[in-house]
Amino acid sequence: MTGSRVVALGHYQPAKVLTNDDLAAMVDTSDEWITSRVGIKTRHVGGPDEPVDEMAAHAGAKALAAAGLAPSDIDLVLVATSTAIDRSPSMSARVAARLGMGSPAVMDINVVCSGFTHALATADHAIRAGAASRALVIGADKMADIADWTDRSTCVLLGDGAGAAVVTADPAAPGAPGGPGIGPVLWGSVPEMGNAVRIEGTPPRFAQEGQSVYRWATTQLPPIARRVCEKAGIAPEDLAAVVLHQANLRIIEPVARKIGAVNAVIARDVVDSGNTSAASIPMALSKLVERGEVASGAPVLLFGFGGNLSYAGQVIRCP
Repeated sequence: MTGSRVVALGHYQPAKVLTNDDLAAMVDTSDEWITSRVGIKTRHVGGPDEPVDEMAAHAGAKALAAAGLAPSDIDLVLVATSTAIDRSPSMSARVAARLGMGSPAVMDINVVCSGFTHALATADHAIRAGAASRALVIGADKMADIADWTDRSTCVLLGDGAGAAVVTADPAAPGAPGGPGIGPVLWGSVPEMGNAVRIEGTPPRFAQEGQSVYRWATTQLPPIARRVCEKAGIAPEDLAAVVLHQANLRIIEPVARKIGAVNAVIARDVVDSGNTSAASIPMALSKLVERGEVASGAPVLLFGFGGNLSYAGQVIRCP
């Protein structure tokens, strides 16, 4: 059976940077309070003329250029987002139009913070089934649009951005040396705790039960992430990098430690970018690759978690 692999990445962030000191002038907070609780120093915020599909298209164009492909080469576009305001056209359709694509299948995937890893698995499955040959998978969110800027417990977390991956068929069999380019996904959810992370109302606003999410993430997710490695046939100590959803540094560091990835580079893009929801994993991975911190072909654990109290993870070979 034909597998798939990530061949190139790209990312985009708005130019405007919001520092902790900037937030301290807006709500009752401080740089020390934010840094000690979530580890975030800055976040990028898009303006009214910078919609989600524009950020997504910028990231997608960069990934296509890195892959040496034209927009017309793509036959499947998946956009993971939870900040789409309009029902139709979808973000994926708008991205395809912005990039001048031919006639790709287009689909939005809303699994909030684990949206990108769900979308990546969906692209992998489509290629394995022969329904697609080249996919553009994007995570993009404009969290500033749904932030409650009067709530110091949540507004300090959020940032805007997009990350993209080009996924193509990989003829390597699952048992081939080095394994498949994209390993098997492990995904699931905790439906009875779904209200712990919410984007509700008109206009929609982000809210969460921070302590519940923190306890769930730090206690329940490490063994699940280790099972992702088992499904891929990789020992945690052999991982070259771990890219978790960039929710909070106080979640990322203990979860990475409990996974046992003692030799891996741990993505900490949350410090500079904040929580960008579905954009966080592809954006953080794209930056690691751009800086040359992970070798091509090295095994990388991607693990998304959050809204719906859902999760999805897979081990991929770094492009």
